[in-house]
Amino acid sequence: MSTASAAPRASIKVLSGWKKLLARLAGLLVRTWSSSLRVTQSAATREVAATRCPTLFVLWHNRLFVAADLPHRFREARPIHCLISTSNDGAWLSAFFETMGLRAVRGSSSRGGREAASELVRVLRAGHDAGITPDGPRGPVHVCKPGALVIARRAGVRVVVVGVAYESAWQLGSWDKFLLPRPFSRVRLAMREIAAADLHAPDAPLRLEKTLRDLNPPLAPPAAPGA
Repeated sequence: MSTASAAPRASIKVLSGWKKLLARLAGLLVRTWSSSLRVTQSAATREVAATRCPTLFVLWHNRLFVAADLPHRFREARPIHCLISTSNDGAWLSAFFETMGLRAVRGSSSRGGREAASELVRVLRAGHDAGITPDGPRGPVHVCKPGALVIARRAGVRVVVVGVAYESAWQLGSWDKFLLPRPFSRVRLAMREIAAADLHAPDAPLRLEKTLRDLNPPLAPPAAPGA
């Protein structure tokens, strides 16, 4: 499987040797981990996920763990193209995503961003799927930046917001408080398509942000002993 590139190649950090092998081993581990999760969804969510048209999936950065498994669960043979930064962190994530069956478009808001966004538009216009985290790659957490809406408008495709609610998860100390669901725990997946008119509304970023917050509840605190 090839990986799409949008920024000048010299500026893109890539892995090789044992680092690339380690990232791929991590991807295989996560695929096994993900298969242990008990994922539930409503009939409406299954219908939205199964609609076979080019789609831009939008989700919070700290819910990426489950999102990487979406094509295997709902959209077989339709890999999702993801915008990943050109940094060293992005190099690890790109190699990891390749193992998960996703495809990387390398770029960021500061380096190669315009070219990478144009590549995502090209991918969507060609009939493929793409995914983007509007609060990535460095935040602020749960604040929508306009890139997802700009890409959707240019490509003329539908936008589907992804919500992930974990029954039990570990919360990391990263900028986004990344969530790792505990193996064999229950995960509730929700998807909602954004109306085309809402994509062009003056307050579109705020509407998208509200939908993401509605579909992604905060992690519930652990129950007190004896509760």
